[in-house]
Amino acid sequence: MAYTLKIAHLYGDLMNTYGDIGNVLVLDYYAKKMDITLTSEIVSLKQPFEPAKYDLAFFGGGQDYEQVIVSKDIQAKKDDLITFIEDGGPMLAICGGYQLLGQYYIGADGERIEGINALPHYTKSQDNNRFIGDIVIKNAETAQTYHGFENHNGLTFLGKGERPLGKVISGHGNNGQDDSEGAIYKNVFCSYFHGPILARNGELAKRLLLLALKRKYPTADLSPQEKIIIKPTY
Repeated sequence: MAYTLKIAHLYGDLMNTYGDIGNVLVLDYYAKKMDITLTSEIVSLKQPFEPAKYDLAFFGGGQDYEQVIVSKDIQAKKDDLITFIEDGGPMLAICGGYQLLGQYYIGADGERIEGINALPHYTKSQDNNRFIGDIVIKNAETAQTYHGFENHNGLTFLGKGERPLGKVISGHGNNGQDDSEGAIYKNVFCSYFHGPILARNGELAKRLLLLALKRKYPTADLSPQEKIIIKPTY
C-alpha cells in the first residue's frame, strides 16, 4: 500500500533558527524508508491553517523579533490549531514554536508575548543568562535517550495534562529546576533541542510518522513500518 502524508510547516519562512527546517528534511528521509510519500507546505503570515488538510505539523524557533510578529498572526489560526491538536494531530514544536503553543512567554526585554494557549505551559525569562550546551534526556514511556543541544533564555513550566519529553540526565532543560525537558500533550511533542532534534534522534521521527499514519490510515497494517530499525547517530 502506498502511503502519503502532508506536513504543515508553520511560519517556515520566519521561524527557522539554528536550522530547524532540518527536522522536515529528516522526516522526509525516514518517510522514504517507511514507504511514505511526504510533502510539506509552509503556512505563514495571513494564511489559514486548515486542520483537515494536514497529517503532521512542524513549528520551529525564531528570534524575539520574528516571534512577536508570529504571535500576533497566529491568533487568527488559534482555533484551527487547537482543533488539530485536540483531534490527535501529530506536531513537533521547537523552542519559540514550543513557547507560542503555550499561554505566554516573557521576552528578553520583559514584554509579555501571548501564545495561543493550546497547551497549558508558560515561559518566563532569565536575567542575563541563557541555557547553552549539550543536553541528554530520557523519555519515561519508551526508555529512549535523546541527545541534543540547547540554547534558550526561556524558563518553561509545564501545566496540567502535560508531561515532559524527557527527564534531564545532563544539561538544563525547561527551567533548570525540575529536571524536565520539553513537553508532550496528546500527539504534540515540544523541545528546546536545536540542531535539529530529529537528526540525532531518529526514533522520535519514526514515532511522529507512525502517529500520523495510524491517524490517517486507522485500519492499515503498519507492522512493516513499525519494524523499521533506526540507528542512533550520536
